[in-house]
Amino acid sequence: MALQTEGKRGTSHTHGPLSRFLVLDLTRVRSGPTAVRQLADWGARVIQIEAPETVAPGDGLGGPRHGADFQNLHRGKRSLCINLKDRAGIELLKRLAAKADVVVENFRPDVKQRLHIAYEDLKEINPRLIYASISGFGQTGPYALRPGFDQIAQGMGGLMSVTGLAGQGPVRAGIPVADLSAGLYCALGILIALLEREVSNKGQWVSTSLLEAQIAMMDFQAARWLIERDVPGQAGNDHPTVAPMGVYPTADGNINIASAGDEMWLRLCQVLGLAEYASKAEFIDDKARTKNRSSLRDILSQALSRETSDVWIERLNKAGVPCGPIYDVKDVFSDPQVLQSGIAQTVTHRHLGDIQVVGQPVQLSRTPSELRSAAPDRGQNSREVLEELGFSPGLIDGWQASGTIQ
Repeated sequence: MALQTEGKRGTSHTHGPLSRFLVLDLTRVRSGPTAVRQLADWGARVIQIEAPETVAPGDGLGGPRHGADFQNLHRGKRSLCINLKDRAGIELLKRLAAKADVVVENFRPDVKQRLHIAYEDLKEINPRLIYASISGFGQTGPYALRPGFDQIAQGMGGLMSVTGLAGQGPVRAGIPVADLSAGLYCALGILIALLEREVSNKGQWVSTSLLEAQIAMMDFQAARWLIERDVPGQAGNDHPTVAPMGVYPTADGNINIASAGDEMWLRLCQVLGLAEYASKAEFIDDKARTKNRSSLRDILSQALSRETSDVWIERLNKAGVPCGPIYDVKDVFSDPQVLQSGIAQTVTHRHLGDIQVVGQPVQLSRTPSELRSAAPDRGQNSREVLEELGFSPGLIDGWQASGTIQ
C-alpha cells in the first residue's frame, strides 16, 4: 500500500497557535532540535542560529543536511548564520535575544558562560526571555561538564538494565529515548514558562538533562525501587509484572498479546480454546501467571501455532483482547490506521522536492499543527530574517562583508 502523500492535519491554519512567539534555536544534534521542533510545528517563528561555513565546515548541526534525520528534525525553521566566535556576532545575538521570546540551547554549561550568552547575561537585556537549556547531566553537580550522549544516559538512567532478554546483558533501546524525552520535557517546560509569563510578565530559566529525562521515563520501573526497593531486571518481550503480555509465535510469525487482568485472561482462554486453564491455581491471577510465565508461554505458543497471525489478530480483537502485529517501519506507514491518521506529512524542499516527515501525534480541533516548510539550507534566510526584525540593509551588508553573518 502506498504512503499517504498529503497529511490531513495542519492545512488550514497558516500561522498557528504559537505564531506570536519568536524562538532563537542554538541547539545541535537531537535533544534540543526535538524541543524546538514542537514549537515550530505549532507555528512559533523559529530562527535557527548556525555557524558560517568558514567557521564550521561541513553540515554544521550533525548529520547530512539533506538526509532523512536532518530534514525530519529541523523542518519549519529559518536559518541565520552568525559567527559566535566574533565579538560582533555575540553582540548581534544579544540584539536578537532582546526581541525574542525564547532562546533554546544545549551547549555544555561552561560554553555559554564563556560566550557570555548564559541566562544571567541575556535576562539583563530581556527580562521576559524564556531561556531553555538541555545538558547531558545537569547545569551543576560533579558531572555537569561531561559531554552527554543518549546512550550514556540510557546506561546511567537504568534503561539498558531492563531492556533485552533475561541474562543477555545491557541492551540499548532502538531509538534515542533520552534525547527525545529530554527534548519533549524541555518543550513542556518552555510552554509552562510562557503561560506563567502571562501572569508575572517575567521570564525564567528552564533546564533539563538527558539523565533526568531518562530517569523520568523509567516511570514504574523507577518507582519499583524507590517505593518497594525492588531492582527490576530484563524481561525481554514480556511485561515485567503482568502475564500473559508479550510476543507470541503463530503459524506464520509473531504477534503481540496484552492480556492484562483476570477478565482478559478468561477471554484469551476462550478464544484459544484453553478454557481448562482459566481457573487453574498456577494461572488464577496476574501474580500466579507471572510466576509461572515460562509454562504459560509454552501452552499459549502451542495453541497459537495452529493459525496465522492475521487470523488470531482478528479473533482476539473481536473478543476484546488487545493484540496486534509486529511491524517493520515500512509496514508501519502502510497500515490503514496510520494512513488514516495522516502522521506522514509532506513538505517541499527547494532541492529535494516533496518529502515526507513524521508529523505531530496530537491533534487540536481548531488550531492543528502545521509543517510549514522543509529544513533550511545553511544561511538560507539570513538576510530576510534580519530585515524582518528591523535591521537596515546597510548594517546587514556590513555584517556580511566582515563575516559576522553568512
